[in-house]
Amino acid sequence: MKRVKNIIIAFGIALGAVSCVPKLAYEETKPELPETFKYTATADTASVANLEWKQFFSDPMLQNLIEKGIKNNYDLQIALKQVASSQEKLKQAKYLQYPDVGFGVSAQISKPSKNSMNGQSLNLFLGQSHVEDYNAAFNLSWEADIWGKIKNQQEVSKMQYLQTYEATKAIQTQVVAAIAQGYYNLLMLDKQLQIAKSNLDLSTNTLSLTEKLWKSGDTTSLGVQQATAQKQSTELLITQLEQNIAIQENALSILIGENPNKVDRTIEMSDTSLPQDISAGLPAAMVSRRPDVRQQELVLLESNSIVGIAQANMYPSLKITANGGVNSFKVDNWFSIPASLFGSVLGGITQPIFQKRQLKTDLNVAKIQREKNVLAFRQSVLNAVGEVSDALVSNESLKVQEQKATEQVATLKDGIKSAEMLYKGGMANYLEVITAQGNSLQAELNLASVKRQRLSSIVDLYRALGGGWK
Repeated sequence: MKRVKNIIIAFGIALGAVSCVPKLAYEETKPELPETFKYTATADTASVANLEWKQFFSDPMLQNLIEKGIKNNYDLQIALKQVASSQEKLKQAKYLQYPDVGFGVSAQISKPSKNSMNGQSLNLFLGQSHVEDYNAAFNLSWEADIWGKIKNQQEVSKMQYLQTYEATKAIQTQVVAAIAQGYYNLLMLDKQLQIAKSNLDLSTNTLSLTEKLWKSGDTTSLGVQQATAQKQSTELLITQLEQNIAIQENALSILIGENPNKVDRTIEMSDTSLPQDISAGLPAAMVSRRPDVRQQELVLLESNSIVGIAQANMYPSLKITANGGVNSFKVDNWFSIPASLFGSVLGGITQPIFQKRQLKTDLNVAKIQREKNVLAFRQSVLNAVGEVSDALVSNESLKVQEQKATEQVATLKDGIKSAEMLYKGGMANYLEVITAQGNSLQAELNLASVKRQRLSSIVDLYRALGGGWK
């Protein structure tokens, strides 16, 4: 009973030491943030990034593509496997504070030489020529977490798990944005192809009219050649646009985890709708919402725990070992209780003294790495604020550009009608007609591009604010 009492006292002292674990001081890193985003009129606390992607993107075809992408995209699937792997390590880390327990069974028979001292003694005192030993025992080993090393190891596993979780969300925001960008680019190419085909009809009519005038002697063969070249240029553009459409469809198919194929779409770019009155919210909210920034913050927290581990390795460690079971030198009374019972408990404190400066080096390196991660976290915040600001200014500028481009298209279309009427009446030459058609074609293609850029800037802002993972 006295031995049991001493064991209980020893464990009590160890547990008391654990309860007094000093926690490594950590100063929270607060990045420098502006009160509001640049290019925003008011400091609205609401943010468009709080919308789920199904609310943000209302087009059913696009929603279907995004759903497939989230389910089948291989980058996302790999990230989810990484989350599962980290989750298993996190589960294991929860058991680090428990003792290691093992069980072993052994049987040994040794026969010394009859001419040896052991052999002579064995025969003289025991009257036998060999020795048997049978052992079955539990072994226990436990280290008291006096300096918080185990707690910090658990914290490292937790931070690593959360990093994989945030990394998965970051990949999803990128996949959602990439699918939307690809889809809107496809709609732009469709619109440009429609414009080019319409312009081809105009070029064909101009060529037909020019050929008639040439036959009647009212123009030269040069006019016919110029009109033919204009038509051929439009035909070449149509071929290039069809090629780009096929390539974009292939890219979208791969994004959603499918073999290259045609992508269904039932609307034109002019029918697309995204939130127009976009609220960016506050920079502080963006930092806590963006998965990549949050991931970098978790890396910083992990490095702080690693500093704690390196620091704890420099202090004394208290280890307690115990073993007990049944032991006998004869197999027939191996499990004779209580005669065969045995047990031992050992507690020891070990203080590292000279490790060739390894422990101090490890601590200094861990501190330097933590400082690097502080800088990396601040840089990620700065980049995020910059991305939001870029998207905001692009969106505002593209609003104006779209209005101007629309006005330009209307003007140039009226110019085509005027040029054709004057050409038929002999008051304008073929170059003026061809120039008017070329300018109108280019303006319409540019308008389609500006509209696509405007949609892209809205998607960029949604992603930059941390939207897309809900």
